Amino acid sequence: VKYKLWTAHSHTIMSLLEDMVNSQVSVITNDARIIVGTLRGVDQYANIIVEDSHERVYTEKGMEQAPTGLYMIRGDNIAAVGQVELEVDRKLDFSALRVAKPLPHVQH
Repeated sequence: VKYKLWTAHSHTIMSLLEDMVNSQVSVITNDARIIVGTLRGVDQYANIIVEDSHERVYTEKGMEQAPTGLYMIRGDNIAAVGQVELEVDRKLDFSALRVAKPLPHVQH
């Protein structure tokens, strides 16, 4: 998965997202969900619509895909968006992936 970096300039963010419309994308949300699907739309607030999507859930048993269908993600909940290289993605053996032990909570 290639990730394009966002900057503080909203027009740059919009430009990057608009370039990915109708492409397969992987979205990491602020609560660590990984949503994969076809980016269908984006608005001025960087809210996005992903079609034919699924959530990739990584567990100790491997990776499971939970269908989510048509999915809208608020722009303020997006940590990263990357275009999926379909050929590379198809070759990955997700059943061999395992989750590492979670990191401890940060204490302030």
